[in-house]
Amino acid sequence: MAMDKKYSSTYINLNKENEKPTSVIRNDAKNVRNPISKDGRPLLKQKALNEVRNIHSTQETSSASTDKREFSGSRTNCGSTIKAAATREANKEENKQKTWTLSDFDIGKPLGKGKFGNVYLAREKKSKFLVALKVLFKSAIKEFNNEHQVRREIEIQSHLRHPNILRMYGYFHDESRVYLILEYAPNGALYSKLILSPNKRFPEDVCSKYIGQVADALRYCHTKKVIHRDIKPENLLLGIKGEIKIADFGWSVHAPSSKRTTLCGTLDYLPPEMVCGKTHNEKVDLWSLGVLCYEFLTGKPPFEANGFDETYRKISKAQFTVPSFVSDEAKDLMKRLLVVNPEMRLGLNEVLKHPWIVKYADSTVED
Repeated sequence: MAMDKKYSSTYINLNKENEKPTSVIRNDAKNVRNPISKDGRPLLKQKALNEVRNIHSTQETSSASTDKREFSGSRTNCGSTIKAAATREANKEENKQKTWTLSDFDIGKPLGKGKFGNVYLAREKKSKFLVALKVLFKSAIKEFNNEHQVRREIEIQSHLRHPNILRMYGYFHDESRVYLILEYAPNGALYSKLILSPNKRFPEDVCSKYIGQVADALRYCHTKKVIHRDIKPENLLLGIKGEIKIADFGWSVHAPSSKRTTLCGTLDYLPPEMVCGKTHNEKVDLWSLGVLCYEFLTGKPPFEANGFDETYRKISKAQFTVPSFVSDEAKDLMKRLLVVNPEMRLGLNEVLKHPWIVKYADSTVED
């Protein structure tokens, strides 16, 4: 199927020889993130997706609206409604048995680059449904011993359903690459919006709205026994209405009972328990939420320092100062999240009830 004119100019040949992924780093040297690497396990299982959730949600919503109008009309329309419903059920069965391949998609412009590959805008040929196709190079994954991490990312994200979490519809692979079929977030990366904002910070009403959405998504994750462990602006996207979409679950873990010991995430967002070599649980996400709030409001992380050792020291003591232009309500929330003792941090239910969050809960975030 030929692509529309608006996509043809940005067509990307994914089979280009010797294509190498590049890492994304911040242009501002002072703000370069410092990810922590770890050993992985055997290569991603060699199997294709046997069951992919229906990726035609937009079309289903439209069909459901049509059904409602038909039932409210004459009896003649009922027959066509039943036929349409049967067709949708048949399509669902087809999707359950569908094994995706690259030929099922038209590939458009690049949306981003990462350590193990690239992300492209793509369109499923049959339905015309837009998705983000994340292409991971097996050679890069193996080189950094991250097979287990990629497998875990797929297993966790594909099971999560929340309006503020980027949906993973499925995956497939070939000899050299793994492809993740992801929800397309048309408003792009939140970090880009942050650095383009005046003084690289958000107004309090916008920040409150974003923090509330992240908190609600994390609360959902925690009910599923999932710890994210890498909340930061770079891992957040913006949906069609400007809403938050947590997009990267590369460091996430499903931990129903045991405490974790892996040092992971991004230096500026590491909690004291990780810095001090202690075990950690889901409360690491509460600390990251506090750091995120601080960066949204001030334009930089609270524990930023000239060297790693000084940053570690400040984190271990929760040593930070809040600028005078930040409201008392916002200060209170951050100080109740950035607490050294994990058990003393404000819980996510309480975060969502905090006066500063409630105050702007009904406000609309502008794109």
